[in-house]
Amino acid sequence: MSLRENPVVVRALRFLGVGGFCFIVTLAVNYGLKFTILEAHPTTAFLIANTVATVVSYVLSRQYTFQDRNDAYRKRIQVIGFFLVSGLGIIINSAPLYASRWVFGLHTPNISFLAQETADFISGPIIGTAIAMVFRWWALHKFVFPEETKAEEKVELAA
Repeated sequence: MSLRENPVVVRALRFLGVGGFCFIVTLAVNYGLKFTILEAHPTTAFLIANTVATVVSYVLSRQYTFQDRNDAYRKRIQVIGFFLVSGLGIIINSAPLYASRWVFGLHTPNISFLAQETADFISGPIIGTAIAMVFRWWALHKFVFPEETKAEEKVELAA
Protein backbone atom coordinates (compact mmCIF):
# COMPACT_ATOMS: atom_id res chain seq x y z
CA MET A 1 0.00 0.00 0.00
CA SER A 2 1.46 3.36 -1.03
CA LEU A 3 1.23 6.44 1.14
CA ARG A 4 -1.48 7.90 -1.11
CA GLU A 5 -3.61 4.80 -0.49
CA ASN A 6 -3.17 4.88 3.29
CA PRO A 7 -6.39 6.39 4.72
CA VAL A 8 -4.65 7.90 7.75
CA VAL A 9 -2.10 9.69 5.53
CA VAL A 10 -4.82 10.91 3.17
CA ARG A 11 -6.92 12.16 6.09
CA ALA A 12 -3.91 13.90 7.67
CA LEU A 13 -3.04 15.62 4.39
CA ARG A 14 -6.63 16.75 3.96
CA PHE A 15 -6.66 17.99 7.57
CA LEU A 16 -3.49 20.00 6.88
CA GLY A 17 -5.00 21.41 3.67
CA VAL A 18 -8.16 22.52 5.46
CA GLY A 19 -6.02 23.93 8.26
CA GLY A 20 -3.84 25.84 5.80
CA PHE A 21 -6.87 27.39 4.15
CA CYS A 22 -8.37 28.28 7.53
CA PHE A 23 -5.01 29.75 8.61
CA ILE A 24 -5.29 32.18 5.68
CA VAL A 25 -8.90 32.97 6.65
CA THR A 26 -7.77 33.61 10.22
CA LEU A 27 -4.99 35.97 9.13
CA ALA A 28 -7.25 37.89 6.74
CA VAL A 29 -10.02 38.39 9.30
CA ASN A 30 -7.60 39.05 12.16
CA TYR A 31 -5.61 41.74 10.39
CA GLY A 32 -8.74 43.18 8.79
CA LEU A 33 -10.23 43.70 12.25
CA LYS A 34 -6.98 44.50 14.05
CA PHE A 35 -6.02 47.35 11.74
CA THR A 36 -9.54 48.82 11.52
CA ILE A 37 -12.32 48.60 14.09
CA LEU A 38 -10.52 46.54 16.79
CA GLU A 39 -7.17 48.30 16.80
CA ALA A 40 -7.11 48.54 20.60
CA HIS A 41 -8.27 44.92 21.06
CA PRO A 42 -5.92 42.53 19.24
CA THR A 43 -6.90 39.49 21.31
CA THR A 44 -10.58 40.08 20.54
CA ALA A 45 -9.77 40.41 16.82
CA PHE A 46 -7.86 37.13 16.98
CA LEU A 47 -10.71 35.39 18.83
CA ILE A 48 -13.24 36.57 16.23
CA ALA A 49 -10.93 35.53 13.38
CA ASN A 50 -10.54 32.07 14.90
CA THR A 51 -14.29 31.76 15.33
CA VAL A 52 -14.91 32.60 11.66
CA ALA A 53 -12.21 30.14 10.60
CA THR A 54 -13.75 27.49 12.87
CA VAL A 55 -17.08 27.68 11.04
CA VAL A 56 -15.26 27.34 7.70
CA SER A 57 -13.20 24.49 9.16
CA TYR A 58 -16.30 22.61 10.30
CA VAL A 59 -17.85 22.63 6.85
CA LEU A 60 -14.60 21.64 5.13
CA SER A 61 -13.69 19.00 7.72
CA ARG A 62 -17.10 17.37 7.56
CA GLN A 63 -17.31 17.44 3.77
CA TYR A 64 -13.69 16.79 2.85
CA THR A 65 -11.46 15.48 5.64
CA PHE A 66 -13.90 13.17 7.44
CA GLN A 67 -16.51 12.69 4.69
CA ASP A 68 -16.52 8.90 5.17
CA ARG A 69 -17.70 9.29 8.77
CA ASN A 70 -20.86 11.28 8.12
CA ASP A 71 -24.02 9.27 8.61
CA ALA A 72 -27.24 11.07 9.61
CA TYR A 73 -27.06 10.11 13.30
CA ARG A 74 -23.46 11.20 13.69
CA LYS A 75 -23.99 14.61 12.06
CA ARG A 76 -26.04 15.88 15.02
CA ILE A 77 -23.42 14.69 17.50
CA GLN A 78 -20.57 15.95 15.31
CA VAL A 79 -21.81 19.54 15.28
CA ILE A 80 -21.82 19.73 19.07
CA GLY A 81 -18.51 17.90 19.44
CA PHE A 82 -16.80 19.89 16.70
CA PHE A 83 -17.72 23.23 18.23
CA LEU A 84 -16.77 22.11 21.76
CA VAL A 85 -13.36 20.94 20.52
CA SER A 86 -13.00 24.07 18.41
CA GLY A 87 -13.96 26.31 21.32
CA LEU A 88 -11.16 24.78 23.36
CA GLY A 89 -8.91 25.10 20.30
CA ILE A 90 -9.70 28.82 20.02
CA ILE A 91 -8.78 29.34 23.66
CA ILE A 92 -5.56 27.34 23.21
CA ASN A 93 -4.80 29.25 20.00
CA SER A 94 -5.36 32.67 21.59
CA ALA A 95 -3.58 32.03 24.90
CA PRO A 96 -0.02 32.67 23.61
CA LEU A 97 -1.11 36.00 22.05
CA TYR A 98 -2.82 37.02 25.27
CA ALA A 99 0.30 36.08 27.25
CA SER A 100 2.57 37.92 24.83
CA ARG A 101 0.55 41.12 25.02
CA TRP A 102 -0.74 41.25 28.56
CA VAL A 103 1.53 39.03 30.66
CA PHE A 104 4.89 39.79 29.04
CA GLY A 105 3.93 43.34 28.02
CA LEU A 106 5.03 43.02 24.40
CA HIS A 107 3.04 45.98 23.10
CA THR A 108 3.54 49.65 22.40
CA PRO A 109 4.74 51.85 24.12
CA ASN A 110 6.86 49.21 25.89
CA ILE A 111 8.32 48.08 22.55
CA SER A 112 8.27 49.34 18.97
CA PHE A 113 5.27 48.78 16.70
CA LEU A 114 7.30 46.40 14.51
CA ALA A 115 8.40 44.36 17.55
CA GLN A 116 4.79 44.29 18.80
CA GLU A 117 3.45 43.00 15.48
CA THR A 118 6.26 40.44 15.22
CA ALA A 119 5.50 39.20 18.75
CA ASP A 120 1.78 39.09 17.95
CA PHE A 121 2.37 37.07 14.77
CA ILE A 122 4.76 34.60 16.38
CA SER A 123 2.66 34.10 19.51
CA GLY A 124 -0.81 33.91 17.92
CA PRO A 125 -0.78 32.61 14.36
CA ILE A 126 2.44 30.60 14.72
CA ILE A 127 2.77 29.20 18.27
CA GLY A 128 -0.93 29.25 19.12
CA THR A 129 -1.95 27.67 15.83
CA ALA A 130 0.68 24.93 16.10
CA ILE A 131 -0.41 23.93 19.60
CA ALA A 132 -4.13 24.15 18.74
CA MET A 133 -3.62 22.16 15.52
CA VAL A 134 -2.16 19.21 17.41
CA PHE A 135 -4.99 19.37 19.94
CA ARG A 136 -7.69 19.64 17.25
CA TRP A 137 -6.30 16.74 15.20
CA TRP A 138 -6.21 14.50 18.25
CA ALA A 139 -9.64 15.53 19.60
CA LEU A 140 -11.46 15.54 16.26
CA HIS A 141 -10.03 12.17 15.28
CA LYS A 142 -10.70 10.63 18.70
CA PHE A 143 -14.05 12.13 19.74
CA VAL A 144 -15.84 13.95 16.92
CA PHE A 145 -15.11 11.83 13.84
CA PRO A 146 -14.07 8.50 15.39
CA GLU A 147 -13.61 5.34 13.43
CA GLU A 148 -16.45 2.89 13.68
CA THR A 149 -16.13 0.47 16.55
CA LYS A 150 -16.13 -3.28 15.99
CA ALA A 151 -19.66 -3.48 17.45
CA GLU A 152 -20.97 -0.91 14.93
CA GLU A 153 -19.30 -2.81 12.09
CA LYS A 154 -20.90 -6.08 13.24
CA VAL A 155 -24.34 -4.46 13.34
CA GLU A 156 -23.86 -3.12 9.81
CA LEU A 157 -22.65 -6.49 8.54
CA ALA A 158 -25.61 -8.29 10.15
CA ALA A 159 -28.12 -5.88 8.60
